[in-house]
Amino acid sequence: MRDFDIPLPLARAVLDPVFRVILNDRLPFAAQRVLMDVMSRAQPVPDDTVVRRLRLAGRPAERITSASTVIDGPRARAAESGAILYLHGGGYTVGSLTTHRSLAARLAHGTDCPVYVLDYRLAPEHPFPAALDDAETAFLELVREKGHRPERIAIAGDSAGGGLTLATAQRLVADHGLAPAALGLIAPWSDPNLIPDRERDLVVNRPWSRSCAAAYLGAGDGDDSGYAPLRGALHGLPPTYLQVDEGEMLYDQCLTLEAALRDAGVHVRFSRTRGLWHVAQLQAGLIGSAAAEVRELADFLREALQPVSVRDLG
Repeated sequence: MRDFDIPLPLARAVLDPVFRVILNDRLPFAAQRVLMDVMSRAQPVPDDTVVRRLRLAGRPAERITSASTVIDGPRARAAESGAILYLHGGGYTVGSLTTHRSLAARLAHGTDCPVYVLDYRLAPEHPFPAALDDAETAFLELVREKGHRPERIAIAGDSAGGGLTLATAQRLVADHGLAPAALGLIAPWSDPNLIPDRERDLVVNRPWSRSCAAAYLGAGDGDDSGYAPLRGALHGLPPTYLQVDEGEMLYDQCLTLEAALRDAGVHVRFSRTRGLWHVAQLQAGLIGSAAAEVRELADFLREALQPVSVRDLG
């Protein structure tokens, strides 16, 4: 499907009322999920995308690849030796394989690696640590059952999925001695305890985010690093790419996370945009500047997953 480049003012004018309706704390989460799935159908998936359904961690998942990837030779072997586990955003209460298929497909095309998108359990039906348990198990299954080496698996996610990516990496390092190849964090929600000063940005509003935080925590401990990975140990994490827009409610939290990662000795690449919105990367097929951010993230992940060898250099 052909991509577009809609002017930012027009895109913002269209999306503002849409998100005001969908991400409303007075609307049941079940209804929000349906509306999010419907809206996401406007996000074009690149041509030559192959989507295969499977199960990971006992949950529905999709393995997304590019059909144009060379099937013989060194490039194909490199593509199959690396993989990305993608954890979608949505405040731990909404979001699905459908809402993030376009973004995941663009990462698959940009990295020449399969992207596994996990439909982890959502709150309030399944509060913390259900999502974290699912993500941990999915990574371990990619290693033990799919044949991927842990150091050749990157984990990426946006918003709540970005926080879940961070928490999953922390648990893998602490409990299994496994460090992923890299982390890709798009506006990660790394501490749901922190209440932003602003009432809303284009996408997220404070009442909705507080409702999501409460639903996800359930009867858990808000100081648990699995729930708030910003409060946990960051030492030993792999190279991390952090993307955020200056207009987001999570901008200050992302600045705090960047500083904490650097203090912990983690190699960090940081990108801040101006004029986009929370996880505008989901609309990469419609917004040129959002597509550029996705390409930058794909380049970072590809370099981590497919390091150049002496043999490749000839």
